[in-house]
Amino acid sequence: MTPTLVRQHPSHAGHVPRVDPRARARDWSEIQERMLVPLYEAVYERLDVGGGTRVLGLGCGSGLALLMAASRGAAVTGVDSRFPERLELARRRLHAETAGPPGDGAREGRDRPARTGDRVRVVEGAPRDAADPSEPPFTLVTAFEPIGCLAGDADGLAELLARATPLAARGAAVVLAGWGPPERCATTSVLRVATKLADPLRSAGSWRPALRDDLEEVAQRAGLRPDGSGRVACPFGYADTGSAVRGLLSTGLFDAAIAATDEEQVDKELTEALHPHQRADGTVWMPNVFRYLIARTP
Repeated sequence: MTPTLVRQHPSHAGHVPRVDPRARARDWSEIQERMLVPLYEAVYERLDVGGGTRVLGLGCGSGLALLMAASRGAAVTGVDSRFPERLELARRRLHAETAGPPGDGAREGRDRPARTGDRVRVVEGAPRDAADPSEPPFTLVTAFEPIGCLAGDADGLAELLARATPLAARGAAVVLAGWGPPERCATTSVLRVATKLADPLRSAGSWRPALRDDLEEVAQRAGLRPDGSGRVACPFGYADTGSAVRGLLSTGLFDAAIAATDEEQVDKELTEALHPHQRADGTVWMPNVFRYLIARTP
């Protein structure tokens, strides 16, 4: 769903979801993005990310994974072409957290990458826009937005990886992420609301269960060599049902359903689907398991 935690798909020709992209970006950054922190931590720990690591984050969104790598001493570059509102938040977050005293580093703007020394860059565009001939190649490429939830949500990922890997060193690690088995993801029942409401559109973004070899198939198409995998518990926890609804809507998964009905109807259906996961104190808790694959460039 980080997109998205899932990738956004256009609902259908001629229909634009009635959403506020800036509000959704804030909800993603403030509520939903943190749900994948255990995944980021597990990958960085396993790969010993630190001062000698140069990270290229594909689909970096509002930059939390980049910030975590930078806090370990890594040089990080994030690139995203689909969510300019999230990317603007990433610029602000990374600059605020990694900049030195006033006067150190450059002021970032929408027309050029954010940079703090040579350690942090945020680029709007394709992977080639992140290339800097004066810098060494990347040693780690991440695609943390999980696949395996929507039909077709891996479309384009192999091509994106194939365009990014020439920027990486030979044998560099490339990390892909995906949803775990439906029986180990409590959020599955909630995600099905999107399919039910958007069904009249016959959209490509219909829910489907994650398949065992989703990540391996993408890696193979991208010309990468699998080199290990793991599973990580990433529970979705929210202060209340309202926060849960806002967080889930921020993924973009429900935009087709909003276009087919309206946001009030989607809110209602989501609230009902979340009811079994609400605890006595009003919080919402949904255990999930995500899978990651480590592959290597040729």
